Parts: sequence; C-alpha cells; structure tokens
Amino acid sequence: MRVSVVISTYTKERLEDVKRCVESLKSQTREPDEIILVLDPVDELVSFYESRIGEGIRIVKSNGFGLSNARNKGIEVSKGDIIAFVDDDAWADKRWLENLLRNFEDEKVWIAGGKIVPVFDKKRPRWLAEELDWIVGCTYKGMPESRAEVRNPIGANMAFRRVVFEVAGKFKAEVGRYGKKLLGSEETELCLRLKKLKPEAKIIYDPSAVVYHRVPESRAKLSYALRRAYYEGFSKAILSREHELSTEKRYLNFVLKSALQRIARGELTESLGILIAVTFVALGRVRGYLHVNLLSRV
Repeated sequence: MRVSVVISTYTKERLEDVKRCVESLKSQTREPDEIILVLDPVDELVSFYESRIGEGIRIVKSNGFGLSNARNKGIEVSKGDIIAFVDDDAWADKRWLENLLRNFEDEKVWIAGGKIVPVFDKKRPRWLAEELDWIVGCTYKGMPESRAEVRNPIGANMAFRRVVFEVAGKFKAEVGRYGKKLLGSEETELCLRLKKLKPEAKIIYDPSAVVYHRVPESRAKLSYALRRAYYEGFSKAILSREHELSTEKRYLNFVLKSALQRIARGELTESLGILIAVTFVALGRVRGYLHVNLLSRV
C-alpha cells in the first residue's frame, strides 16, 4: 500500500512544530511514500515555508481557509492508497505508521486512528483531569485501553483508505477548525456519514500507533478550555441535525460518574474542572441548537 501523510498549518508561528513533525515522519520504521504540507491560501505563508522546510516535502496551497479545506486539498493531491493525517504541533513515535498500517491488513477496516499523548510545555494544570484531554486534542480517559472498534478517530492521529472519500465524500468545512475558531468534529461527521453508507466498514482505535501532541501554555489555561468546551458543544449541535450522537450520551454518563468518584476521593479541583467543562459544552450545544434552528427558518 502506498501511504501519503498530510500535515496542515495556517501560521508561521508553528514553524518549529512543523519541522519536528516532519522529522518524526522521516524517521519512521515504515517511511511514508510522500509527506504533504498543506498551507492556507496566503502567498506569503507559502513562500515562508518553502524557504524553510527541507527537501522531500510536498508543499501545496489549500483551496480555502480552515482545517477541513486543508485536509481536503491534501486528499486531492495525494497519491496514496492510505491517507494519514497528523497535526502540525504533533510528532510521531518511530513505529507509528508501521503500527497504524497493520490495521489495514484487514480489508474490512476503512479507517484507523491511534493514541495521542499530551506533552505540556509546562506542568499539567490540576483542574485538567485526564477525562478532559479531548480539550487539548488528545486521547482521554474513557477511551478504550486496547485495540477496539470505535465510532471515529481523533484528528491528530488518523488514517483512511482512499475509498472512504470516494464513497462518503470529503470533510465538511462548516464543522471544522478555522484558524483560532475552535469548531471541530469534522472527522466525527465524516465517519458518521460513512457508516450510514457502509455500515460494515470498520473504524479502529489502535493505541500502539502513538503520536505526541504539544500543549503550549496558552492551551493549558482555563479560559482556553472553556472556549474549547463551548465550541465542542456548538459543533455537536450542528452534527445532531443529521446524526444520532449516542457516543456523547454514554461519555456524559461516564464523565459525570467519574466526577462524583473524584469528589468522594477528595479530588475537588479535578472534579470541579470536569463539571465546569461539561457545563460549557451544554451552553455551546444550546447556542448551536439556536443557530441551527435559525438557519432552518431562513
């Protein structure tokens, strides 16, 4: 199988992160057949990276702004039978691609994703319980601890057979990250769309395929976490127009039970962080429902 790995970025500020990501991909036990760096459609940004990223990296300009548009451009220009995605501020364990690709030996597996480990620039804040690591784009407590079939992978570490995009289409830009706007769930929406069309297609989570995700100080602040939680709720309200979100209901039950258990153990800071985050997800979801209802009337 030919494998393309797609990275995307929208800012010069991530240059060192991008370099680290690229070097980790070049050092894989199973090297990618191509590495593609997709940039927002800004000529200055393109020339900046072209002059600073080494040979062997294909640099392309996206057709539009935002993460979903960048990923879609990567799909469009890639040559691989398997298309993998890694975030620009993440870097891969040397066996990441080898372990991820092993899942595709089963022809029924159409999508696979791996474990994402947070690496904090500074110490993890006490209020950020592991149940909330989705806020910083990482694997969180409550996910499977061994290889399992799941609804969707997390965007910083995922791979797709090309046929996924031929059958279900590409990522929808209206539910994806756009610069510093914290909308998300574009990979969730695509997986839900695929399963409606191909219910037999397997989506696998394999924790042996590891990437490490940088968490800068700015993302370890409560203000960021609350914004991210709010937009998570907003994004899921948009998805709920067309899809049943039973996974979120199960996770809500799990995380509330976990918060109560932490209270019983005297872990008040962590439990309070969980409860506040859940509240902001709910607020975002209400706002999202209002937004959706308003659009439906137009």
